[in-house]
Amino acid sequence: MFSRLKHYIRRIKSGRLTELFSQLAWIYQYAREHIWYVIIYTLLGLSGTVISLISGLVSRDLIDIITGHDSSELIRTFVMMIAIALTSSVISQISSYLSTKISMKIDNHIKSRVFDDILITDWESLTRYHSGDLLVRWSGDVGAISSGILTTLPNLIIYIFRFFSALAMVLYYDASFAVFALVSIPVSIYTSRTTLKKMQKGNMSSLAINSQMSSFNQETFANIQTVKAFDLLPLYSKRLRMLQQQYTDVRMKYQRVAIMNTLLLTIVSMAVTYSSYGWGIYKVWSGQISYGTMTMFLTLSGSLSGTVDNLISFIPSTIYLCNSAKRLMGIVDLPKEDYSQKKEIARFFETHKDTGVGLSIRDVAYTYATGTEVFEHASFDAHPHEVIALVGPSGEGKTTMLRVLLSIIRPKEGAGYICAGDSTPESGGPCMDLTASARQLFAYVPQGNTMFSGTIADNMRNVKEDATDEEIIEALKMACAWDFVERLPQGIDSEIKERGGGFSEGQAQRLSIARAILRRSPILLLDEATSALDMATERKVLQNIMADKYPRTTIVTTHRPSVLNICKRVYSIGSKRCVLLSKKEIDELINGY
Repeated sequence: MFSRLKHYIRRIKSGRLTELFSQLAWIYQYAREHIWYVIIYTLLGLSGTVISLISGLVSRDLIDIITGHDSSELIRTFVMMIAIALTSSVISQISSYLSTKISMKIDNHIKSRVFDDILITDWESLTRYHSGDLLVRWSGDVGAISSGILTTLPNLIIYIFRFFSALAMVLYYDASFAVFALVSIPVSIYTSRTTLKKMQKGNMSSLAINSQMSSFNQETFANIQTVKAFDLLPLYSKRLRMLQQQYTDVRMKYQRVAIMNTLLLTIVSMAVTYSSYGWGIYKVWSGQISYGTMTMFLTLSGSLSGTVDNLISFIPSTIYLCNSAKRLMGIVDLPKEDYSQKKEIARFFETHKDTGVGLSIRDVAYTYATGTEVFEHASFDAHPHEVIALVGPSGEGKTTMLRVLLSIIRPKEGAGYICAGDSTPESGGPCMDLTASARQLFAYVPQGNTMFSGTIADNMRNVKEDATDEEIIEALKMACAWDFVERLPQGIDSEIKERGGGFSEGQAQRLSIARAILRRSPILLLDEATSALDMATERKVLQNIMADKYPRTTIVTTHRPSVLNICKRVYSIGSKRCVLLSKKEIDELINGY
C-alpha cells in the first residue's frame, strides 16, 4: 500500500498530474462556450437513467403479477411498461439528434478557432510541423476534443448517478445484493491498472504514426510529377506499405491490450452476475423474496457492475482526450504574430495614400533557428514610383529579406519602417514600425507557382473580392497575361487546376503578378517572379508597373541582371551584407551576364 502511495506522490511531483489538469483546463475553455448544450445532453442522459430504474420496478411488479396469477393489475402494469418503453425510445432519439447537432456545432467551432490560431502563428515556429501533421491534428485531434466535450463530463455525471441510484435501490430493498457489485470495484480497478498504462502509450504512438502517414501522403500527392519523373513509384509504394505496417502493428498492439482489458472486466462482471444469480435463487427458494424482486435485483446488480466497467473505461477515453489536447496545445500555444496595429496602419495609409508609402530597413540582422546567419547590419530604402532590385547568389538572403519586410520572420537586430512618400526615419517624416499589421499594404509574388484551384477570376478576386471583370482584365494586361487569357474559350472564367495546372510556368507567373497588381497595394514585392519569362516580357512587365501612375513602391529580387538598368537602385545581398551598387558595378553585372 505504502509503495503505491509513494508511486502516486512521485507522479504528482514529476508534473504528470499538473500536465493532465492543464490539458483539461485547456479543453474547458472551449467547453464553457457550449455549456448549455452539455447540460441539456446530461439532463437527457439522467432522465434515461431514471426511466430505466422505473422500468425495473414495473418489470418486478409485472413478473410478480404473472407468477401470482393476479390479473387485476395486469393491464395497468402492462400499459405502464409500454408507456415507459415509448418514453425511453423518444428520449433516446431526441438525445441522438441533439448529440449529432451539438457535436457538429462544437466541432465546427473548435476547428474554426484552431484554424485561426494556426493562421496567425509565427511562421518560423510553425515550420517545425509538417503540413500533413498539421492537417491530422486539426482534423483528427479536434474531432476527439469536440466529441469529448459532449460526452466525457456528461457521461461521468451520468455513470456516477446511475451507480449511486442503482446502489440506493438495492440497499433499500435488500443490501445483500449490493455486496457482489461493490466487491467487484477494487478487483476491476486492480486488473485494469496495468493495461490502462499500455493503452495510453499505444494511443500516443498510433497518433504519431498516423501523422507521419498523412504527411507522407500529402507530400507525395503534392509532388506526384516529380515522383513520376524520377520513376520513384515502386519506392514510394514501398514506403507507404512500410508506414501502413507500422501503423497496423501499433494499432493491433493497442487492440490486444484493449481486448485483454475487456476480457478481464468481463470475467469480473460475469462473476458478479452469476454470484447474484445464485444468491437470488437461494433467496427465492427460501421464500425471502419474490421472483419479480429477484429479477429486479439481478438487473440492478448488472447495472452496478456495468457502470463500474464504464467508469473504468472512462479513464482511457479521458487519456485519449488529453493526448489530443496535448498535441493541439503544442500548436495553438506557439508564438503569435502581432496584428494589434491594423487600424493604425490603415489610417496611416489613408492619410498618405496620395504620396504613397515606402520602406526603410535599418541595421537588420537575421539568423535562422538552425543557426544559419543570413545577413547583419542590412539597410536600404525604397520609395513610391521606384523599382528597387535585390541581387545576389542563390541562398544568400534575398527571399529572407522579403520575409523580413512582410514580418513573416522578425529580425534579431535592427528594425524596419513604413514611411510616407520619400520620408526616412532619419528625416523625421511620418514613419511606423514594420509589423504583421502592415501586410495589408503589401502585394507579394513569391517564387514558384502560387495559383489556387478555381477560375482565373476566382484567383484574382482572392485579393480583391469586389473586383470587376474590367479591373481584372486591366491587371492582366499590365502583367502581359491578357494576350493568352483572351484566347482561352472561357477567358477569365477558365479553370486553373491545383498548383496552377493547365498553364506553363511563365503563364502562371504572369497570372500571379496580375493578381498582385489588382490588389492595388502601395508596396509590391516580386521574388524571382519573372524568372520564367523571356527577357523582353520581363522588361515589359516591369515597365508597365513603372508607367502606372499609382504611387507604388516595387522591390524585385532577381538572378538575371537584364532589368537592372531600369531600376532606381540596386542592392547586392551576399556574404551577410546588403550593399548599394554603383552605376559601374551594375553595368559590370549586366555585361557579365
